Amino acid sequence: MKNRNRGKVSPNWIAILCIFSFALGMLFSNRFSGKILGDHFNHSDAYLTFVDFNVLFWLKQFDFLEYLYIFLFLDYFVCGDHCIIRVWTPPESDGRIMFGRRHKQEIDLASVSDDCDTKNSQKEDIVGEFNKAQVAIHSLDNSIAKIQSELPSIRRTEAVPSTSADSERNGTRKKAFMVIGINTAFSSRRRRDSIRETWMPQGEKLLRLEQEKGIIVRFMIGHSATSNSILDRAIDSEDDQHKDILRLDHIEGYHELSAKTKAFFSAGVAKWDAEFYVKVDDDVHVNLGTLAATLARHRLKPRVYTGCMKSGPVLYKKSVKYHEPEFWKFGETGNKYFRHATGQIYAISKELATYIANNKPILHKYANEDVSLGAWLIGLEVEHIDDRNMCCGTPPECEWKAQAGNVCVASFDWSCSGICKSVERIKHVHAKCSESPATLWGALV
Repeated sequence: MKNRNRGKVSPNWIAILCIFSFALGMLFSNRFSGKILGDHFNHSDAYLTFVDFNVLFWLKQFDFLEYLYIFLFLDYFVCGDHCIIRVWTPPESDGRIMFGRRHKQEIDLASVSDDCDTKNSQKEDIVGEFNKAQVAIHSLDNSIAKIQSELPSIRRTEAVPSTSADSERNGTRKKAFMVIGINTAFSSRRRRDSIRETWMPQGEKLLRLEQEKGIIVRFMIGHSATSNSILDRAIDSEDDQHKDILRLDHIEGYHELSAKTKAFFSAGVAKWDAEFYVKVDDDVHVNLGTLAATLARHRLKPRVYTGCMKSGPVLYKKSVKYHEPEFWKFGETGNKYFRHATGQIYAISKELATYIANNKPILHKYANEDVSLGAWLIGLEVEHIDDRNMCCGTPPECEWKAQAGNVCVASFDWSCSGICKSVERIKHVHAKCSESPATLWGALV
């Protein structure tokens, strides 16, 4: 028979045993829960097994109060076990134990790291695509530059339509040494006739000059503002008679001389493949053989701009004849123009004429056409040749030079920007200052 007179357990021992049971439960969970979870057992099932087969049999030998103590201890044991399950998280990789919050933080950090790796990978992909795009753009730029470098030759090939029957049949331009365009106007018929009677060959001689020497001489003129006007018909009739007029795609006007100059070089390049292109005013006397011999000395130079170079003041006052509306572009009031050939006569080589023809739409026009030409060429690799034989004065100056064996290329009066009263006086100038016929027909070009 059980002894009912056992002493009561001290409260201090109850507290100690409760703490001990709680710690024992935690230790038990740490030791065995990983294995039990690994074997796919529920934790509460493990405790029921423990109670069913061990504890309940042992509890039969105690009285009721002792039952309470035992269940109290068991309760603390179970609490400790559940506490370690909730607070500590079994290791998943390296056997370490850690708080659940720490474990969650490490999972979050791992997730953030994966996100960073993904973003870095995406960034590398974007950088790679950007580099590919840069390479493609660079390749495209090179292709465009190559096409642009080839465009001038293609443009020149396509820009050679000619009004002559031979050029139209063959599809090629006529070879020539120099093309001379004599600038004239609708009202200048008498000037044209005075030139035909003096220094410009006519008829068969003009054709022979082209065929034997490659020297093309034409009066250049555009069209009137009214289509098929009486002025245009008069020029067409004159050309039918003399065969020495080059019609330009240009509307005539005194203040449009810069545009007319561009139109002449464009038409000249399209019609003839010449080494030099020369512009002359219709009140200037020219010795063609001496001009040909002068230009022949420069034929091996790639880009030549020759004439009487000057640098006059920029005329800013509106009341003067050659007023420059854009005077402010040339600096302070009183400044001078850059060096350029005087407009009475000048010559440029083929490359420069082709450059003007190809870039005609974007070349700026100043009020004075000689300034415009100088502006178009000032920024290029061009050899400027100042030849004072291209701007001799009228007799007696050109006469003295001719007597000394130094025949002038061109003669005119500076005070009139041409021969003063040229229609009446050009025959006198020709008689005193002209070259011998042998100079023209014996010129080596």
